[in-house]
Amino acid sequence: MRNVIGLYEGRAQWVESDAWQLVRECCEDQPAQSQILPLARWLAQPSGYNGVWLGPDDDVEALQLWLGVLPLIAIDFPSFRDGRGYSQAYLLRTRLGWHGELRAIGDVLRDQLSHMRQCGFDSFAVREDKCVADALKGLGGVSVQYGRSVIEPRPLFRRR
Repeated sequence: MRNVIGLYEGRAQWVESDAWQLVRECCEDQPAQSQILPLARWLAQPSGYNGVWLGPDDDVEALQLWLGVLPLIAIDFPSFRDGRGYSQAYLLRTRLGWHGELRAIGDVLRDQLSHMRQCGFDSFAVREDKCVADALKGLGGVSVQYGRSVIEPRPLFRRR
């Protein structure tokens, strides 16, 4: 993954040397360290060295027992029109209280980044055919959110 943006101390920046390798196929050889494996494969052999990625139909609560050892969870957006990943991220951050790196993968575009950040994502693998410098501008997004989010759990009217 070359087009990765990460949030560090609240600032977005391009991650030039991302060590993580996304594994899409379940039939590849034995995993090495720093791979992001599909949920079914990761659950077959849980490892604190590898990350896991969730598809839109995967249940985030299946990872509840291993949240303390997981270094990275990625959530797949197979299409920019599929919003189930936003709910998965929000549940991981709020209900399950997970604080590790949460990465958006798949059909990730500039226009989605600000909302993804509000749902709890802190790294983004922007589509390979898009410019990272342009995508970084998408994290500026909306300066004031009316509703609650992972970043600001109080709605606007409660902040006054």
